[in-house]
Amino acid sequence: MSWLRDRRVALAAVTFFTLLAGDAWRYSVSWYGWGAVIVLIVAGWVAVAVHGRVDLRRIPIALGALALLMAASILWSAYPGASALGVTGTVATMLVGVIMAHTLDLPELLRALGVALRWILGLSLAFELFVAAVLQRPVLPLWVEYEEPFPRAFYWSRALLFEGGRIQGIPGNANLLAFAALLAVIVFGIQLAERRVGAAAGWGWLGAAVLTLALTRSSTVLVCGLAAAAMLGVVLLARRLTLRGQYVLAGVTALAIGAAAAGAVAAREPLLALLGRSEDLTGRLDIWAAVIGLAQERPVLGWGWVSYWAPWVEPFDDLVVINGVTYLQAHNAWLDVWLQLGVVGLIVFGALVVTTAARTLGWTIDGPRSTEETPALRLLPTLVLTVLLVHSLAESRLLIEAGLVLLTWLAVASRRHAPPRRGPASVDAAKAP
Repeated sequence: MSWLRDRRVALAAVTFFTLLAGDAWRYSVSWYGWGAVIVLIVAGWVAVAVHGRVDLRRIPIALGALALLMAASILWSAYPGASALGVTGTVATMLVGVIMAHTLDLPELLRALGVALRWILGLSLAFELFVAAVLQRPVLPLWVEYEEPFPRAFYWSRALLFEGGRIQGIPGNANLLAFAALLAVIVFGIQLAERRVGAAAGWGWLGAAVLTLALTRSSTVLVCGLAAAAMLGVVLLARRLTLRGQYVLAGVTALAIGAAAAGAVAAREPLLALLGRSEDLTGRLDIWAAVIGLAQERPVLGWGWVSYWAPWVEPFDDLVVINGVTYLQAHNAWLDVWLQLGVVGLIVFGALVVTTAARTLGWTIDGPRSTEETPALRLLPTLVLTVLLVHSLAESRLLIEAGLVLLTWLAVASRRHAPPRRGPASVDAAKAP
């Protein structure tokens, strides 16, 4: 039923827009308005699940174990009320991802992401142009009253488009806008390769995404983009190899990643200077030190799940305050999991990531059980997962909003669609004339 499929895609597009640019709602219609939008979105996906008779038990074991561990952590949490609220939000986000994975196939996901990202980029560029050319002054979020002096980070837009500064767009954050722009480069590039959009529109939006990346100048997202480009090369090479050759390539790639990480640590000072960042990674070293110190007090099971830190409870109310800004994340998803769920949580979360990555690579390289997905389209899962995982080393967005929905979708969809691994003989036979 095409009309029902189109409604699901439209709902998915609204969902991704909201989760990738949540502050656009929070800054314009207040937190209450944003909350109403979230309730409507969750209700919409629940209706989709009921109509489609989605079996919510059909999820990867690691994903279910992680959700159960989060819920159980309320029992030993140092802040049970905040944990209950955080668990509710996280499970609801996972629920949306699970339903989406059972009701949206890969072409529909690509289409929904494309629509959402076009709106985010288009509105962001128009917003920054209006602020810089018409208002000619920084803009604060609506519905707030800050007393001077307040940090520059509190501005929705700082009117820097014509001054060479980093733009923030409707997400109100240059790094979040850059992340959306990088996803847009991947999505629009695949749509162009698939000829799912006209050449003029496709190249125009791809140019807008590249322009947004240039105007945001996010070093973190730049590294994510380089990692995605490297993964693209690995995948394209792996598709031409036998299973034995793929194992060799996997080993070489792992060694290369280790060598690159070691080299980056050894040459961090010149690299940071090249990227225009301070030696403390823009305050991240101080944040990580504070998080590690707190996590070591409860290393096994953690302090209790809370998702983004609740600023009204200890120890998050004053754990990290830099230049007047109270930080509400560890700026590393893995450290956040350790802090909140301990070593046990790290093991479960690591199992989810590793199994999802393995299935996603198999899906991308070996192909789906169905012949409807083209080789270009099958690049989407692995490239998106690569960006998410690299991004998780400097941000905790993998654990909330769009990051968590995409990880959940990949975990469930890769389990449903990835093919069984083929042996070397079958691969050679398939390539034989």
